[in-house]
Amino acid sequence: MKDPFKYLDQEEKELMESVERGEWKQVDHFEEEKKKAEMAAKATFSKTERMNIQLSKRDADRLKIRALEEGISYQELISGIIHKYLDGRSSESA
Repeated sequence: MKDPFKYLDQEEKELMESVERGEWKQVDHFEEEKKKAEMAAKATFSKTERMNIQLSKRDADRLKIRALEEGISYQELISGIIHKYLDGRSSESA
């Protein structure tokens, strides 16, 4: 039998198995709870945090040049590089 959860991470697999075991119950006020969850998800992904970092002048200049070549701001380039690194995709080109 094929694994229906093969593309899920461990936490997602555990949640799906929990649902299949019937450990979840529908709430009486489902629509209200759904709206709260949607708002919380949107707020989570829309939050940004300002950070100050120090770079060598050479690195800062190279970042700005690369961003110009990519047609994006250097802040967006740096954010993308960090995001890829944290997702384990740091070997991809920025």
